[in-house]
Amino acid sequence: MKNRISNVFLILMLGFTFTLYAQEKTVSGVITDATDGTPLPGASISIKGSTKGVISDFDGNYSIIVDENETLLITYVGYVPQEFTVAGKTTINVQLKADQNVLDEVVVVAYGTQKKEAVTSSVATVKSDELSDLTVSNTSSMLQGKVAGVQVSASGGSPGSTPSILIRGMASLNGNVQPLWVVDGVIQHGTPIVNPNDVESMSVLKDASATSLYGSRGANGVIIITTKKAKLGVSKLTFTSKVGINEFTSGNFEVMNSQQLYDYHALMGNVQEWYTPDLLERDYDWIGNATQSALVQDYNMSYTSSNDKMSTYLAGGYFNEEGTIKGSEFERYTFRLNLDYKVNDRLTLKPKVSFSFDERYNADHSRYAIYTNLPWDLPFDAEGNAVKAQESNDWIGRDQSNYYYDLQWNYGTSKVFNMSFNGDFEFKILDDLTYISTNNFTLYHSNSFSYTDPLSTGGEATNGSLYNSSSRRFTKLTTQMLKYTKEFDDHAITALAGYEYNDYVYEDMGATGIGLIGGGTILNVTSEPKSISGYKNEYALQSGFLNVDYSYGNKYFAKASIRRDGASNFGIDNQYGTFFALGAGWNIHNEDFFKSEVVNSLKLRASYGSVGNRPGSLYPYQSTYSASTHYDAVPAATLSQYGNPDLSWEKSYETNIAIDTRIFDRFSATLEYYNKNTSDLLYYVDLPALSGFNGYWENVGGLKNTGFEAVLSADILKDNDFSWNVGFNIGINKNEVTELFDEQTEIPRGDKIFKIGEDMNSWYMRKWAGVHPANGDPLWEVVDDETGEISYTSNYNEATEQIVGNGSPDFIGGFSSNMEYKGFSLNAKFSFVSGGEIYNSSRSLYDSDGLYPTFNQQVLADGWSRWENPGDEASHPRAVYGGNNNSNKTSSRYLEDRSYLKLKNVTFGYNLPETILNKLRLSDARMYISGDNLLTFTNYSGMDPEVGGLSGSTSTSYPVPKRFVFGLNFSF
Repeated sequence: MKNRISNVFLILMLGFTFTLYAQEKTVSGVITDATDGTPLPGASISIKGSTKGVISDFDGNYSIIVDENETLLITYVGYVPQEFTVAGKTTINVQLKADQNVLDEVVVVAYGTQKKEAVTSSVATVKSDELSDLTVSNTSSMLQGKVAGVQVSASGGSPGSTPSILIRGMASLNGNVQPLWVVDGVIQHGTPIVNPNDVESMSVLKDASATSLYGSRGANGVIIITTKKAKLGVSKLTFTSKVGINEFTSGNFEVMNSQQLYDYHALMGNVQEWYTPDLLERDYDWIGNATQSALVQDYNMSYTSSNDKMSTYLAGGYFNEEGTIKGSEFERYTFRLNLDYKVNDRLTLKPKVSFSFDERYNADHSRYAIYTNLPWDLPFDAEGNAVKAQESNDWIGRDQSNYYYDLQWNYGTSKVFNMSFNGDFEFKILDDLTYISTNNFTLYHSNSFSYTDPLSTGGEATNGSLYNSSSRRFTKLTTQMLKYTKEFDDHAITALAGYEYNDYVYEDMGATGIGLIGGGTILNVTSEPKSISGYKNEYALQSGFLNVDYSYGNKYFAKASIRRDGASNFGIDNQYGTFFALGAGWNIHNEDFFKSEVVNSLKLRASYGSVGNRPGSLYPYQSTYSASTHYDAVPAATLSQYGNPDLSWEKSYETNIAIDTRIFDRFSATLEYYNKNTSDLLYYVDLPALSGFNGYWENVGGLKNTGFEAVLSADILKDNDFSWNVGFNIGINKNEVTELFDEQTEIPRGDKIFKIGEDMNSWYMRKWAGVHPANGDPLWEVVDDETGEISYTSNYNEATEQIVGNGSPDFIGGFSSNMEYKGFSLNAKFSFVSGGEIYNSSRSLYDSDGLYPTFNQQVLADGWSRWENPGDEASHPRAVYGGNNNSNKTSSRYLEDRSYLKLKNVTFGYNLPETILNKLRLSDARMYISGDNLLTFTNYSGMDPEVGGLSGSTSTSYPVPKRFVFGLNFSF
């Protein structure tokens, strides 16, 4: 009996021991960055609810003994923690997502980096994963709708086009209003040529405190591009590809077909001999036949490798885009090499080389002609040959322009080579003192070619012609800095002192030869020269600057900077300007008295500073002459610009107040108010012809910009399988002219006006009053100068010019939604503009009430109507063959609300799971489909209210296309 009991007890003990053993197991895996698959060394892997845990090794690997039912908690500084239940698993690989709201995040600022919690200025950072949605050839387009207060307006939809950018409104009447671009510490001349795939991040510096270290160049904001480099311990070969289709879209703009145009001419009472019902047998679709579904391709390959001695980023890219209007194409090759080589503990070499080669081919269909040509004019005869309109008896259109005829031979090309080299290094003089040297030269070379065949209409008068031009731009920049950093007790100080020199030389030449045998492509085949041209300009700047940042206990922050700029744009007495900035910040959430389970972070910051601006002209203070004239074949010089040796810098003083907060560890908000006053505005003043001069540069007055910006973000859902984040930003800017020179109160300038108390972008023209219901004639307002009484007239010349609105939007912004479920993602981004009037000048041609009867006309938009009978309340006057009382001349009739909402991008993607990646021997892989510019909601009657948005005026534009893309990325 005892033996049986002993045996049973022994069996139970063995079973219990086996069960305990069976419940414990070893779980291993690798911890990586969810964005690029980079291993995360030093990540913490612990058992939830206990103190037991391990740390990932240099390659992100870990191994830990756990029980079957326990939960692993994985954390890493700057990343969102994740939890995983063991539940039978022996391998758990983890991809951690960066926490965008961590205050220890490092952001790129002027001449360096800074912890986000210490920033006292207005700086917005956009990371590479937020910039990779659009398929574009330039970096500018990627910012649209993503940064509060930044307005991005497309210059058009032609292949390779670059948009314009405005930060916090216009701060100059006649000076430069575009932001300064900086790439890897190098100030650029204009918008840089950088492959979007090479961009690690973009920082937008908006207030004077952030931009003052760039002095006169930072007056309109600064955009800093940081290109990619390898991460420590990682070697990776990455390939990305995008293939897409561009679709032509004309928005709300539509021209008439044969029947619609025939009926329109009936309204006009057309009595021309050619106006017969036979016209309805012809209906050529000029727009449809001139446009196409166009291919876009974007391929990139990069290699990264890093160890304790050397970091290498090597990348090459190819981009090709066909135009949605047939006959245009853009092609770009790019290369970049970024190296960091640690010679020893003190010296690190940081050379960088990049180049790009662009080629544009242009034999596209005339945008003007595809909209104006009549559907009754057929470009090809019965045999399919292009018709020469000037010799055709059936051609009705006024211009007698059949561009198909000339496109048989004529074309143009342009090529651009851009190379940049950085010879940078850092030398640690002492543990706390570092010498930083940035040295760059950039060579830009372009060549343009145009061929006009002797058989073409354009080549008849000259028996054909060739045009060839070549231009070269060479810039040099050197920045030498000493950086001191010191931490003691709760104090931290960083001081930066530097000297910078930058110069620029540009020169070009061009020549046209005429009389050639068809097919020749060099000037030597022409029989005689027609014209030659040549141009050269240059400038130089030098600066000294000092910046000091101080913090105490991660609670209180202070910043002070000063810069002294010298520029060759000004005369000897005003060559130098001094600009400064002060800033302060307070992390309230780090105070001992702040106890809140709701508010995770709360920060106040304020800054005040000054920046300057230079005129667009390189020689504004000098009296200049034009030497391109001659008298009886004798060279002569004529007066051109009147000199102003007292011309000085524009000066802007800006105050910025902001609050940053995060609530419930889910909702983040940044609210900012700014006030920017600009004085000594630079303006080119026209002089009467009797003076002998065209004009001169003057400091004419003042301008004020005030605004409010808000950036909101919410993590609606965040768990291991499903996450959903939404973001929203809005910028409101109001500007006002505060002063004009010589005690003037207003300066009319064509269809706009500068007037004290008004928006600098104010429209100044006759005010449209609609249509006279009795006779269908146009009406404009007449304002009595003395009483202000308003009456109406159908005589355009009697109408009063007055302010009728402005081209500045009331607010701009964007919002986004980002969803992820396991390996799937669905992201959407919108941009919007509200308010402001845009002048649709093309309507003077296509909506002319009969003035241009042999141009095609615009189909009336929804809600519009044409006057036909007495008593009609109509938006459009009576159509009269030859025009109705100047109804299409410049007036507020063609001013339209520029408001729009665009679905800028939507992307659906899938990241391959670890099991498939292992079989394919890949470190990561992603495939996705994407659409750009899919929807535009607007009442604007033209093609695209975004195009030409900064100037406030649009004409026959090249619309931004819709784009559908398939993408595939993978890494080894």
